[in-house]
Amino acid sequence: MTTTHPHPEEHEVTRAPDVAAVADAYAKAWNSRDVDAVLAHHAEDSTFHSHGHSAAVKGIDALREEFKNILELFPGFHAEVRRLLLGDRHWTLDWTLHFEPATGGKRGFGCIDIVEIDDDGLVTRKDTYFDPASFRRAMEGATA
Repeated sequence: MTTTHPHPEEHEVTRAPDVAAVADAYAKAWNSRDVDAVLAHHAEDSTFHSHGHSAAVKGIDALREEFKNILELFPGFHAEVRRLLLGDRHWTLDWTLHFEPATGGKRGFGCIDIVEIDDDGLVTRKDTYFDPASFRRAMEGATA
């Protein structure tokens, strides 16, 4: 005998996204320096805020412009992961932003990201905080 539940949607199992895999793919997209690859990991109404640098932006078009600006400001952009802390639909990333300015040399500064994702594994919010002292040194010409 087969028994059916009157409300089968109540018993649907939603699988949480593999946060580690999403974080890894997202970092690889950034390191490819391909804005469209990065945006492929964002929900349509995603928010990005680079605290201490710019105001929060929301939506794919605004993110596209902001991410293009970041990659132009930091030529040769490369994220070096120092520590990754995983949670339920979010991660915190301790990383170094390395770049190679036109004047030569390699520079870098410390950053912390807090990234939230939805059930589909798409980024809904990314907050980036950077170490002001190491940022200032990097922008003034100190090498990484």
